[in-house]
Amino acid sequence: MAQEEMEVDLQPAAAGYAVENVRTLPPEPSGQAALSSHAPALGEGGGSAVVLPADDAVVTPSAGPGREAAAEADPRLAPAAMLQRLPGPFDPYRPVPQVPQRPRVRRARRQQRIGGSQRTVSAREALDSYFQLSRTQEPGAGAVPHLEPSRLVRGNQEHSSDETIEVSDSDSSTSEEEVEEVEAAAPLFPSAQEIPPAASSGVSSQLQAEPPQASAEHGSQEGEEAAVQQKQRTPLKKLELDEEEGDTCTICFEPWTNAGDHRLSALRCGHLFGYTCIERWLKGQAGKCPQCNKKAKRSDIVILYARTLKALDTTEQERMKSSLEQEQVLRRQAELESAQSRLQLQVLTDECSKLRKQVQELKALVAQRKAGTSQQPGSLPSSQSQRKYHLEKSFVVSQTGNCRVMAYCDSLSCLVASQPSPQSTFIPGCGVKMMSMANPKSSQYIPIHSKQIRGLAFGSRADGLLLSAALDNTLKLTSLATNTVVQTYNTGRPVWSCCWCLDDANYIYAGLVNGSIMIYDLRDTNSHVQELVPQKSRCPMVSLSYLPRMASASLPYGGILAGTLEGACFWEQKAGNSYRPHHLPLEPGGCIDIQTEINTRHCLATYRPSKNNPCVRCVMMELTCSPLTEASEDVVCSANPVQTYSAGHTCKLLTKNAIFQSPEEDGSVFVCAGDEASCSALLWDAGSGSLLQKLQADLPVLDICSFEVNQTHLLATLTEKMVNIYRWQ
Repeated sequence: MAQEEMEVDLQPAAAGYAVENVRTLPPEPSGQAALSSHAPALGEGGGSAVVLPADDAVVTPSAGPGREAAAEADPRLAPAAMLQRLPGPFDPYRPVPQVPQRPRVRRARRQQRIGGSQRTVSAREALDSYFQLSRTQEPGAGAVPHLEPSRLVRGNQEHSSDETIEVSDSDSSTSEEEVEEVEAAAPLFPSAQEIPPAASSGVSSQLQAEPPQASAEHGSQEGEEAAVQQKQRTPLKKLELDEEEGDTCTICFEPWTNAGDHRLSALRCGHLFGYTCIERWLKGQAGKCPQCNKKAKRSDIVILYARTLKALDTTEQERMKSSLEQEQVLRRQAELESAQSRLQLQVLTDECSKLRKQVQELKALVAQRKAGTSQQPGSLPSSQSQRKYHLEKSFVVSQTGNCRVMAYCDSLSCLVASQPSPQSTFIPGCGVKMMSMANPKSSQYIPIHSKQIRGLAFGSRADGLLLSAALDNTLKLTSLATNTVVQTYNTGRPVWSCCWCLDDANYIYAGLVNGSIMIYDLRDTNSHVQELVPQKSRCPMVSLSYLPRMASASLPYGGILAGTLEGACFWEQKAGNSYRPHHLPLEPGGCIDIQTEINTRHCLATYRPSKNNPCVRCVMMELTCSPLTEASEDVVCSANPVQTYSAGHTCKLLTKNAIFQSPEEDGSVFVCAGDEASCSALLWDAGSGSLLQKLQADLPVLDICSFEVNQTHLLATLTEKMVNIYRWQ
């Protein structure tokens, strides 16, 4: 009876009447299903709306015998949910369903009774295939009836055009489950104006055949999307737990890394740390775990590869570190190459300077020989200039006196003079006062020794190292750049004199009170490398001077010219840092100082007054050498007197004199010596022996130093308290 009530005559032409008003059936109860707005169109022979009571609703067309089959297949079908209408004058006014294109997510709550019956997907597919109209069936010739969606949807589905089928089981009441359905909206029914009358039946058949396939694809898509969303949905509690998990090292509180030195590691007790942190901890903390204090050792450290490790991706950092190390290696190589290039440049520059000096020496030698032979052998040309030295300024070095020696530093343009400490109560001992020639008002005291200083010298180095010798048995190197002592050598005996090696700046010499010469290497800070023992007397070494090698000179060999109170000796430097002594024929006794002029190979020996010579005498000698035998390579060095200069009649102090080239740069040589009787310094022309100038002082002159500042020739004289500076003009 239910099947007969659902059937409606769809043949308006044979009956001869038109349906004027079509009413919808009353809404189904809560236990039935509602048909959606896009149910398939029916064929000519009419159709039947089939509502499945459990999971889905299928609308299948019925043509002829198909009705009885559908009715006999499921007698439990509910009454018809809608009426079919004939094509008539209301077709143009039929509302067209609006099908949205966006998917809509709908959640339906199903209550399932434990032990209740459920309709599976396979059963649904069997029903769909059973009630599906085959495409081989011929459609009717009549117009295609349309279901009116606006009258079929009830409740919350009135404004939706998507297919939504809700099935409620009245018997289920115990368990609940949430299901997420993603329903893709797709237009299934075209409007009446879009379907031509001739092809309406064919289109209806095609639309009737497509819903089962689309339903299966739609169901699979829903399942996949629901699974993806279920995976993406993570409870807040789980996120909070993940965030609370320890992802930092408990020693340094820095994150672990998956590469490098700070990668995740564990001890045997199970606690996690960074590898470098726990390694350092076990080395310095008596081998215990930082958290549980259990005994552990370095071999217990195990590197972990945890799945839940929130490690920093340090791949880029490691790559940058590697590139930085490569750049640093390249930089060091470049710096080394640059240093080697600078060293080579310095060597070549020194060689060029030596060659230039040799050329100048040869030119001067040629000029001397062209000048004539009227002069005596070994004499020097005399200076005919009308200029002389003028006092420019004076410095007070020490108010208490006891100044002894001085020296000039060409690289720093400063003059240093020895003096006792100005504050002997707080800083006892002796030091030097550094006076700048560029700024006369700038001076500073530098403490160095504990007893009186007897010798000061600067070498060819440009770092401003001052070599000082004192009676406190030490030889010291002081940096004027930092005003500190950088190296101290203990000689074991009082040191009277010192000098630098001008051929190799790494060697220094110290003259002791017993006449020995100690040789030190700056690269060996422990002790001396060699000692030159005197051959005859053991008098104090009052002066030391180094003569560099010079091929064009009368004495081409380099060596040390050592002066004692009894005489002088030239220590020729041989290969392998060996020295050969050459005793010079000087007057016996009374020699208080020997100074040298490097370029002309002349030396100046100062003698005290004696019975035969009642005044102070300064004898200038020329250093020469001659082969020992014709077939021998050994030579004999000698000193030939050239000129003698007489001064005052008294000499109580061991003064130091000077011999230097004329400021006129004409090849002549000047000799300057102190005169205690007149408290002055006497200046002679070495070539002619004539007295050029007398430089007056307030006290006896103890030391004399000639130097050049900014192409200006200056001469400094030192007394016990003051330094006088004279300018050549």
